[in-house]
Amino acid sequence: MTNEEILQTAMEQSAWDIGCAALDFLSDKNVVVDYKLSKRARKYIKEPVSCSLVSYGNNLVAAVTQDVRDVVTEYIGKFEFYHCFETPNLHWLNRRLEKQGQKICFMAEYYLPDLSRLKERPCGYELRTLSQADFQPLYLPEWSNALCKERKSLDVLGVGAYHNGRLIGLAGCSADCEKMWQIGVDVLPRYRRRGVASALTSSLALEIIKRGKTPFYCSAWSNIRSVKNAIKSGFIPAWVELSAKPAAMVDEINGECDLYPRGKCKKTKD
Repeated sequence: MTNEEILQTAMEQSAWDIGCAALDFLSDKNVVVDYKLSKRARKYIKEPVSCSLVSYGNNLVAAVTQDVRDVVTEYIGKFEFYHCFETPNLHWLNRRLEKQGQKICFMAEYYLPDLSRLKERPCGYELRTLSQADFQPLYLPEWSNALCKERKSLDVLGVGAYHNGRLIGLAGCSADCEKMWQIGVDVLPRYRRRGVASALTSSLALEIIKRGKTPFYCSAWSNIRSVKNAIKSGFIPAWVELSAKPAAMVDEINGECDLYPRGKCKKTKD
């Protein structure tokens, strides 16, 4: 596996996630396509989605439904593609989406391993590779970023850090799609800032690669702790995404209604 192959795998997956071609992400012009969620898309992506903006740093690919196509096409033609993920420009888009009953919803940055930097990192604690069978007693609040109780079947591999036999840090990965497994990590408060998260993240990434899969890592751009862990662990920024959903669903996610479960994005506590 090479860095080029890892990037190609990610672009192919993004293409399945929104309904474009992988080569669209390499164009020097923005691309607009009809939104289509493939059967091979990441399992946690849920419809309805009216707009998904994705950039690998070359351009912007917009996958849209017909009701917002004109608005989004105007938007990505109005601003530089990398400014389309920023305020105040996003206010322009959101105001016009709201007229169609839509709102901007999820936004995240994704990271891929740089094989020239990815390596085992010591932390002074015992590290153990864990399998799905080891996770059953670990679906607890302190490990909610490493494991997902609502999608237990997707939690396939992990690495735990132990101090005197006690689990003090856990990195887990979910088989979110056929070729790519997403990493999340938690460390107990008293053991943070000791290099535990980066040791766990890098160790798990290497285990994932041994199994022929591509590890990836997701963080909000404002989660500095998580971003620092990704970079320290040997990951580099690879792509960004933004999505829009029906306004009622966004309001429910924001807690204005108790009917809609909150979405889960892998994060870091270190």
